Amino acid sequence: ISQKPMHERLLPASPNWYCSRCSDTNDQGILGFGAKNIIYLIDVTATSSTVVGELVGHRERVSGFSFCQHPGQSHICASSSDDGTVKFWDTNEKVLLKEHKVHQNTITALHWSPEEKNLVVSADEKGILVCHWYNTGESQSFFPEPRNIFCLSCSPHNWHYIAVGYKDGMIVLIDISKKGEVVHRFRGHDDEIHALAWAPVPNEEMLYNSEVTEGTEKGCYLASGSKDQTIRIWSMLKGKGVMTMKLPFLKRRGIGVDPAVKERLWLSVHWPKGKPTQVVSSCFGGELILWDLTKGGKQKWCLLGTSSEGQNHSRIVFNMSSVCVLDNRELLISTSMDRQIKCWDLLSLDCCWTLPTLGGFVYALTFSPVGTGCLALGVGDSMVRVWSTLSMQNKYDTKTFWQGIKSKVTALSWHPTKEGSLAFGTDDGKVGIYDVFSNKPPHVSSTYHRKTVYTLAWGPPVPPLSFGGAGDRPSYSLYSCAGEGLILQHDPWKLTGEATDIDRLIKDTNSIKHKLSPHTDLSWKPDGKFLAIGNEDGSIEVYQAPNLKLLCTIQQHHKIINVLRWHHDHGSQPELQYLLASGSSNAVVYVHDIRTVIESPPVCPIVMTEAYRSLAGHTAKITSLAWSPHHDGRLVTVCYDGTAQVWDVQKEEALCNYRGHRGRLLCVQWSPVDPDLVWTGADDFTVHEWAVSKQKFSKPPKGRKHRAWLWNISEFESKKNVDQKLKVKAKKKKKGTTGNVGLKVEEGLPLNGTEDRRGVSLAPGDGPSDNEDDDDIEEGNKTNSVSSVTVNRSHLSANTPLQVCMVSLYPLQLLVLLFLLELSLKKRKPRSMMPLSTSMDHRPREDLQQDCLKLATVRHSDGLGDHIQLGLFADRDALYKMFHEEEQAHVESGHYESVMYLRMWKGDIAGALQVATEKGELSDHLLSVAPMAGYQVWLRTVEAYVKQLCLQEQFLKAASHLLSINHIYEAIDLLKSHQLYREAIALAKARLQQDDPVLKELYTTWAAVLEKDGHLSTAAKCYLAVDSGFDAVKVIAKKNDPVSLKTAASLAKITGESDLSHSLYLRCAKDLASSQDWLGAQQLLSAQESLLVSCLFWFVFQRPREAQSSLPTTEGLRQSSDCTQCSSETGRETPASRPWAALVDNVNCMSYAYGSTVMALVPLQLLSHLSLDVTLSTVSWLLGDWGSALEELLHGVARASTSISQYKKMLEPLDGNALAAAQSLEAFVCYQDLYHTWWNCSTKATAGAQANLTNGLHSPSENRNKSTSHASDTSEGDADTRLSVSTCQLLLSEPHATCQATQKAITEIQERLASMVHQHSQTQEAETISCEEQTEKTSSAEGSTPTGSQESSDAGQGACSHSRPCQSKRLSYLKHLLSFCPATILYFVNIFSLPFQKYPYPDVLEGCLVLLYLSKSSALVPDHLQEEAMALLRKFGTTSSLCKASKRFLS
Repeated sequence: ISQKPMHERLLPASPNWYCSRCSDTNDQGILGFGAKNIIYLIDVTATSSTVVGELVGHRERVSGFSFCQHPGQSHICASSSDDGTVKFWDTNEKVLLKEHKVHQNTITALHWSPEEKNLVVSADEKGILVCHWYNTGESQSFFPEPRNIFCLSCSPHNWHYIAVGYKDGMIVLIDISKKGEVVHRFRGHDDEIHALAWAPVPNEEMLYNSEVTEGTEKGCYLASGSKDQTIRIWSMLKGKGVMTMKLPFLKRRGIGVDPAVKERLWLSVHWPKGKPTQVVSSCFGGELILWDLTKGGKQKWCLLGTSSEGQNHSRIVFNMSSVCVLDNRELLISTSMDRQIKCWDLLSLDCCWTLPTLGGFVYALTFSPVGTGCLALGVGDSMVRVWSTLSMQNKYDTKTFWQGIKSKVTALSWHPTKEGSLAFGTDDGKVGIYDVFSNKPPHVSSTYHRKTVYTLAWGPPVPPLSFGGAGDRPSYSLYSCAGEGLILQHDPWKLTGEATDIDRLIKDTNSIKHKLSPHTDLSWKPDGKFLAIGNEDGSIEVYQAPNLKLLCTIQQHHKIINVLRWHHDHGSQPELQYLLASGSSNAVVYVHDIRTVIESPPVCPIVMTEAYRSLAGHTAKITSLAWSPHHDGRLVTVCYDGTAQVWDVQKEEALCNYRGHRGRLLCVQWSPVDPDLVWTGADDFTVHEWAVSKQKFSKPPKGRKHRAWLWNISEFESKKNVDQKLKVKAKKKKKGTTGNVGLKVEEGLPLNGTEDRRGVSLAPGDGPSDNEDDDDIEEGNKTNSVSSVTVNRSHLSANTPLQVCMVSLYPLQLLVLLFLLELSLKKRKPRSMMPLSTSMDHRPREDLQQDCLKLATVRHSDGLGDHIQLGLFADRDALYKMFHEEEQAHVESGHYESVMYLRMWKGDIAGALQVATEKGELSDHLLSVAPMAGYQVWLRTVEAYVKQLCLQEQFLKAASHLLSINHIYEAIDLLKSHQLYREAIALAKARLQQDDPVLKELYTTWAAVLEKDGHLSTAAKCYLAVDSGFDAVKVIAKKNDPVSLKTAASLAKITGESDLSHSLYLRCAKDLASSQDWLGAQQLLSAQESLLVSCLFWFVFQRPREAQSSLPTTEGLRQSSDCTQCSSETGRETPASRPWAALVDNVNCMSYAYGSTVMALVPLQLLSHLSLDVTLSTVSWLLGDWGSALEELLHGVARASTSISQYKKMLEPLDGNALAAAQSLEAFVCYQDLYHTWWNCSTKATAGAQANLTNGLHSPSENRNKSTSHASDTSEGDADTRLSVSTCQLLLSEPHATCQATQKAITEIQERLASMVHQHSQTQEAETISCEEQTEKTSSAEGSTPTGSQESSDAGQGACSHSRPCQSKRLSYLKHLLSFCPATILYFVNIFSLPFQKYPYPDVLEGCLVLLYLSKSSALVPDHLQEEAMALLRKFGTTSSLCKASKRFLS
């Protein structure tokens, strides 16, 4: 567990890639992120960042990290790892609190619930969701979907809601309070879900400004980002997506988006707390986009960091989180593939600061001798970083160079005088020079090393570059030493030229004929006059420039030289400049004084065997060292034991020991400006700046080693357990699985295959194998297996890190581990097929000689006896006996493969196959030789191999082998039983008949599975394949949106399901109309012949209803009528030939449906019935049934029996016109009901009539039944209350009776005047005719006077004269009388120019007669109503017809 940091500054390892939530922030401003298997904690402010600690405990890569966001508990966090554990930490104390290991598979997602402070949810790649309660330690598992989970997010508003994103693009919302019940399944994305983010506000009012009433569920929005390049906003209230945003293609520096970049897209989404209507997302090239959800078009999004160049990330962004600092500024933290952590101000949208991180081993550190404080880093992530360590504005001011490298950077060296010129060497043998002040690609030498470059050094040129004048040659040459043992001299002015091998010069100058020892390091003395070279055999050679004359050889080390360094020449003690420090793999640092040799060069080389000083204390190989430029004789060394040691060389005293790293140290540099600061780099992917004076240790650790090493040992041991797991991961990477690319590459687990400088393969743990990601692995252009490389002077030795840590073990354990290590270092030989006979050949020499004698004897006699080891040299029987013994030995040892080979060698194929079958060791090779044993043996072998393959989950291969023995149905059933339906159908269609029932069963079974999983279109295809059109239509219509319904209706029409098609078209039209798409609804209904009446009904009823109108408008009726007529006018069919009768039935059916759906709302009920009456009337008109048309119109007029009273309550008391209209409508309703009751009574028996009167006058008529009467919806017992006395009295209105009687009298006078005019004209014509005819015409004219009119006149007016003046005078009087009647009572439509009144009224006297006739057959008519009716008849019934009709009642 990490304690207080021992460093001043630290460059951390890069955050892990391809994780949905591997970084998070808390309210204290602490950022935590997972890098490899460590969690780094960073203190975040608006201006800077500081690494404040580490959390160490996971054995494998950290896959998830989340803080608890609740006050008082925000220092608690949770992390998940590929080791299958979820750990809980205290970030204040940097300690592990607890952990759980519920998951059995790789954990892929983790989140601490923002709403419930004790709930931590994690998920794995198999689809298992684990809810762990921090306070109780209880865990609960859910399995919502059998899919690979990519991300999850707990709702910040409802603690029991969890959104889960899957690899196939599905998003599932589950309720853990209901045992993981799936609340919603959101389908819309087509690829991996990379991120989920909840809206910070708990309602859906922010986007559409919709008003939510109290007590209703407010819902919440969820944002999702997917690899399909879209961001979707989902509504929890509606259960569907409400917004989709496509990533814009942004061009950078005039270049389009690389297709490979698109394929490598990771779309991260974050919903800031302070911006409820804005979402931040990543884009293709690392850009961050702020989306405004309330806007559209190009104004919908804007880029972050546009105020200046270079603010954005250069690669895809994986994680984002936000934090509010002290001044209430919300900061956004982002992590990216470009290995940078950036902080953004969400108010100004600018980048506040950038923290560089490292993605590989730090192989080299070097300070510029010209640019003060400019530190260059060579890192295994194929990048060079130049850090301005003295920058005051940004203490992590770093510039990155990657062009032209493409491999691990293992060596660096600044030019001694030319500022900004930096040489680099790489793992693949490349040497180049960068100009760090420009963005140009580096100059690369045309001469490559065959192996890793370990050392670069600038020095004076040596022949042949030293030839020529001063202006014709460079002042410095670049020297490189690599793993093949060569030192090459490069011309920095002409890197395209051939580099020279200095070994030729050394041999020529020193007359050396033998092969030189491979070189491993070189160091030029600061004055450039002497060169020290370290060799693989442990020797150090000192040469004099420029001809490289050998002065001396130092034979002190016995192992490979890893590092050489000369003391600086500017100290206060000049004699110290001749000190040469060297480090090797034997853990001891030697310092030699070369002063004598340099001041007095010998004629012949001398050999030095004694060191000036020996610095012992480290416990592993020395990898680098550096002299302090501020002190005399002070040296710092770094080692594989994980520590850095500061020495006083002259006193041979250990001064300070630094133990802050978590791995093996690889490089070191002393600060050029601060004598107390040292910089170190290690294979833990970090660079540390630490102060010598602040370290509490003075010597390297002894006994129980540094805890970092204990950690590395656990990694080394766990490597054995996860080796098989890594192989599986590698296979997945080769298939291009994005989620697994880069997952294992940053774990730092040692791998086999590391080469040292001599080409010897290193065992795990012996070399610094950095498993960092590089571009080739990311893009999938190369294999995903991660190779390792040895760093400077990191060579194979007996003092490996594992051995260093064994010092504290017991002697027996130490011997066992040393033996196992030695075995692992040796090349493994193949197992012997005949171990018994082979072991017999390793007996003492006397026994072997006796075997020779025995063999010679046997050759001349029979039988070997017990000497089976001689079977190889005797006859076949002896060989078979030896084979039998060897087989038994192999069986006891469990080596069944050897048993099979031995049996096959002696021709027992069946026996070999039997052993393989019993032990489950069958293979394709054995199966290929099975036919040699016969058909039946081959058949049984194939069947056994199929069972074995099924146990190994290789179902496709098993099915293919079943086909080889013609077991087609078994193969199909095998695929089906393991849900490989697509393959099973393909096989069945290829090998079976089309009408085979197995094929139909496959389709239907797969369709059911697809329908359950939500893949409706594919399920419909399956049903169509088996000619089950009805089921296909039903599946397509399940989504219930207009597009799906229309498709389903068309499909039903094609497949002959006309009734279903009719119903689906109606549903689709209803949905279109509800969304105000009237044109779409009209087009849909008009295109279907059987739905023209429905189209009419929609325009009469639904359109006014949707428009919130109580009655259909004239325009709507006209549109509906035109819509109905349009098809007949186009010439498709005439009204006479169209089957309108079927349409009438459809409308009658609609009367039940729509009448029942709107019963709760009286206005809608009235509207539906009126629309049906108008529709039926229109259809009857098209049929030519004029009587039915008029009857339906009459029903429409009298359709408001239960609604009039409610409407009257809503009228204004002073609105006379409206009150008169209501009175008139009530009168007509009562008028019609009186007639219906009278007709019923006249056709029924007296008992039936009495029963009807008892039940009420408003019983429904037979011709309309339930569809036309409002009384059908109520009980018959309430009928008598509906026809009250006041209603009947409304019919017996004396004012209306007066007006109507006057109107009748006027009409009668008008008829008489017309008759008189006609008679007068006839009289004038008759005067011109003869007298006889005149007499006849006169009598005829008198007889033509209407008798009825005369009698009517006599009855109505008494003895009134029949002359024209009298009649005209009478007409004027009646008009004057009529003018005193209320305007709302008058209703004149005649030939005179009188005003047209709006409100008709039933004939009052006619109603009196009907009521009196009804009273004769029923005793329920009150007496006062009868008296009132007779009084009206006496007063106004003066016409002959009324007198005749009322005679029986008035007599």
